[in-house]
Amino acid sequence: MTQSLPAPRRRFPWSHRTRLGVDLALAIPLFLLEAGWVVLDAIYGVGLEVWAAQGDQTRIDTANLAFMERLHVLQIVVIALAVLAAAFRARWTVLTHLLLALLLSGVLAGERHEWQQDHSSPGCVHYGPNC
Repeated sequence: MTQSLPAPRRRFPWSHRTRLGVDLALAIPLFLLEAGWVVLDAIYGVGLEVWAAQGDQTRIDTANLAFMERLHVLQIVVIALAVLAAAFRARWTVLTHLLLALLLSGVLAGERHEWQQDHSSPGCVHYGPNC
């Protein structure tokens, strides 16, 4: 009888759960990096631009709109990383990225609400004519 070699096992990302140490080693630094990015962008990206605008409303509005767009792009990137981590079955990485996506949604909603409050006409009734 001939001894046949066992077929090599294929290693698909979803075939086994990612080890806890590797998962946490990715989840914690990525969460801190992405959250730090948002904080530093709010301070140095928008804050310094608003300060440098010296009351020029056009530059302030441009800086706020650019910040909202960067938040939206970061939110898409975070969700894409969560999907990628889910494919590798790294549950803590998925959890931290979904938490950050939720935080980004809150910050973005707050920024948009502030934008609408600052740029709505006083005394304008929504759904009314000439609004």
